[in-house]
Amino acid sequence: LVEMDGFDSGKGLIIMAATNRPEVLDRALLRAGRFDRQVVVDRPDLRGREAILRVHAQRVKLAEHADLRKVAQRTPGMVGADLANVVNEAALASVRRGATSVEPTDFEEAVDRLQLGLKKEGRVMSPEEKRRVAYHEAGHALVALSVENADPVHRVTIIPRSVGALGATLQLPTDDRYLVTRCELVDRLCVMMGGRAAEDLCCRDVSTGAQDDLERATEIARHMVMRFGMSDRLGPQTFGRTGGLRYLGLMDGEERNYGEETARTIDAEVKSILGAAWDRARKLVADRRDELEDLAAALLDKETLERNEIELLVGIEGIRKKRTSETASRPAA
Repeated sequence: LVEMDGFDSGKGLIIMAATNRPEVLDRALLRAGRFDRQVVVDRPDLRGREAILRVHAQRVKLAEHADLRKVAQRTPGMVGADLANVVNEAALASVRRGATSVEPTDFEEAVDRLQLGLKKEGRVMSPEEKRRVAYHEAGHALVALSVENADPVHRVTIIPRSVGALGATLQLPTDDRYLVTRCELVDRLCVMMGGRAAEDLCCRDVSTGAQDDLERATEIARHMVMRFGMSDRLGPQTFGRTGGLRYLGLMDGEERNYGEETARTIDAEVKSILGAAWDRARKLVADRRDELEDLAAALLDKETLERNEIELLVGIEGIRKKRTSETASRPAA
């Protein structure tokens, strides 16, 4: 601060600084005459990701049908360094194949590698475990195809990955989203419950495989009640506020500004939202049991299904008609 105050303002000197943690900066640094202009460099949107990919792709030879826009669609939330890594991994994948150019499949493998981890093809699941995982992922995919507000299903796989996942259902957003409606969150919760619902229906029991789904669903439901004002009982208000020691950067805690009775109501509302999503997911997979069985059987046979294969198996036109019927008969969320 002393050095900054000592500069002659007439010499045209500009001082710039960068940080990933602006919340820990001393407020004195941000006063007028110091770092008083803040430029937020956010994560790139779809167009930005495509532009960044084109810059890095200049260093490799692309196949004529390689579509960088599709790669950008598959990488929401990634920053420039991540996207550079995608291109590098895709180039390495093409080298491993002995190819002379980078194909779309190389980009698919690169994104999967970064998002899901390495394939663990040597990890042998028992036939019963593999069958359960197939039903689980088929349940996610079928519910995602059945509800109105889910992102399109891009790929379903039951190949284990190094991050611990025994399978994955990948959904591809059609564009960048900055707002999410209540109906969209309700449908998202239903998709998360789809895997567990399929296990319960077809395996007559549930497993620990839905742990991550339940954790994410509980977090969304709690945010709906406490942050987004989407609880009918509690109304349009928020509960709790971020607390902590600003100068140490400890901002992750929550300062509770409500009583025990409200806390019990919050828990009851979260439980109600999750219970409704669970009941709806169970009904969807039960009503479409035949399509669920077809998806699971195909997964057991091929291990990975692409979007066109999935839509062919379930009969996407029939799904759309049932989805319209389900939306019309379901009361407003």
